[in-house]
Amino acid sequence: MSEERSAGLGRRGFLTGGGAGIAALTALGPLNALGARTAGAAPLVKADESPDYGPLRPVKDRATGLPLLALPRGFEYTSYGWTGDRMSDGVDTPGMHDGMAAFHRPDGTIALVRNHEQDGYSGAFTDPSYDANAIGGTTNLVFDPDKGEFLESWASLSGTIRNCAGGPTPWGSWLTCEETTDVGADGTRHGYVFEVPHDRKGDPRPLKAMGRFSHEALCIDPRSGIVYLTEDDTPAGFYRYLPATPGDLRAGGELQMLVVRTPDGSSYNTYTDGTGTEYRTAWVTIDNPDYAPGETRPAEQGAAKGAAVFSRLEGAWWGNDRAYLVSTDGGPTGQGQVFEYDPETETMRVLFASPDAAVLNNPDNLAVSPRGGIVLCEDGSEGEYVHGLTTDGVVFPFARNDVVVPVGGAPGKSVPPGDYRGSEWCGVTFEPKNGNWLFVNLQTPGITFAITGPWRTGSL
Repeated sequence: MSEERSAGLGRRGFLTGGGAGIAALTALGPLNALGARTAGAAPLVKADESPDYGPLRPVKDRATGLPLLALPRGFEYTSYGWTGDRMSDGVDTPGMHDGMAAFHRPDGTIALVRNHEQDGYSGAFTDPSYDANAIGGTTNLVFDPDKGEFLESWASLSGTIRNCAGGPTPWGSWLTCEETTDVGADGTRHGYVFEVPHDRKGDPRPLKAMGRFSHEALCIDPRSGIVYLTEDDTPAGFYRYLPATPGDLRAGGELQMLVVRTPDGSSYNTYTDGTGTEYRTAWVTIDNPDYAPGETRPAEQGAAKGAAVFSRLEGAWWGNDRAYLVSTDGGPTGQGQVFEYDPETETMRVLFASPDAAVLNNPDNLAVSPRGGIVLCEDGSEGEYVHGLTTDGVVFPFARNDVVVPVGGAPGKSVPPGDYRGSEWCGVTFEPKNGNWLFVNLQTPGITFAITGPWRTGSL
């Protein structure tokens, strides 16, 4: 199947602006600037504070009054959807918050779809469910950006396992991914992608043609409808799904894995490649994407055909008519790589490989600001921060996790007292259109934050 086969408009008209307002955040000029900088051997600089916003300081949460985050002066936030909070539909908010995306609604409010990376078989938390025994899934939230308030939330899909990341579609849904290949006691196979609309319940039928593997994130080319997928495993593949009908992923399609061309056609290993490494690429078809236990998994199928292998691929983003993906522990120092794939030229390059944990420590989720900067969630061991990255190559701390729930608990919350400052950040996403609000999750104890402030005085 060629890319030309996927060049139509698709049944939902998403190429002509009929989606849910995420297009405003797809102009990724800063990644081009980052590439130009690193190509010229100009190193990134790690700053102790933002060159524009200034140092971090404790800020009290509007909702609880607790100083849960440290932010630059002028920024404020509200927390919502703590684990155990009763949602609008009467279901208690599940834990292990993870990947998330924001969508514009016609009434001016913002819809969020949020993953819950729960792992186990004590029972689905809502219907519809894929596996009645499995406890992972998604929840949906609605936020009023003018009032700065969350309005409602509901459980949208369950019966899945380890919903880690995923990606938004141009037509207004979230593709939630299972980061596992587990098989339940009753033989139910996991490791799939599921579709969840931003305004209603999700579809419990797995998109099996998109492959069964430890899915992490994905991004979609809005011109062709091609889906690019990452795999959190080692060896990992970088995949693309060529839908038979753009915009209708359930209509079937073909899963392929990226090849880095080598003289002898052998599989290429990208694990330790550094900044500026360039590749000529192609694709091979995965013959058995929905493999059964005991059969060969997709990454190994692809490698046997000469496809390239990566180390733990994580975040993905579409912009500049290119796909960007993150290896959390690749590169010469094992501290992470950012790759750029250009489908027009069939080339890929290492946009940046971290030289040291003190510069960038195992990047995971990423988001791009409409003002030019990049937001990175580190998942490492050097403290838990949300970092900013300017187009001038300055990495700086933007938010610090200061969550300590005191004895007696947080007001109105069932989360037990404790020190949660080691919890990872995830699910970072900007408000569509103007980006006045940044939404982000802390996985434990499970909290969603909406952050606003003087964005325009800096790069974020």
